[in-house]
Amino acid sequence: MLSAYASATPGAPKAPIGFGARPNDEKGTVMLSLVENAIERLEEAVEQETAALQTRAGVDLREFNDRKSQGLLELTRAMRHIEGTAPGPALAKRLAQLRSKLEINSAALKMHLEAVREVSAVMADAMRDAESDGTYSRSIRSGGMTL
Repeated sequence: MLSAYASATPGAPKAPIGFGARPNDEKGTVMLSLVENAIERLEEAVEQETAALQTRAGVDLREFNDRKSQGLLELTRAMRHIEGTAPGPALAKRLAQLRSKLEINSAALKMHLEAVREVSAVMADAMRDAESDGTYSRSIRSGGMTL
């Protein structure tokens, strides 16, 4: 996962990834930090859910949905504080990376949902066949074909 801060050397003070706020603008730095933290938490939830879906591990989709919803809420609130300010290139890149991770997550969820639909259709057909004694089914044989 990407770090929310960039640092030239280990142990050096960490600088925010940038949002057009002036470096000496303490309020701007705090607002940037809120955005960065929200992005990081949202990315973490999305990455964990995607990994669980891709490895076919047991997945509590409700928990992941709650975490992603909370992360989106935090990000939306943080972005309101910096509304009207153009994002710096580093933050724009970070948001693009988040979008990419969300697209990968969406594809994994779509595949999972399609698999669940297929399994439930097979189970429904099996239950219907098990309950049916054939009394009301119509089959006409002609030339080896059942209609």
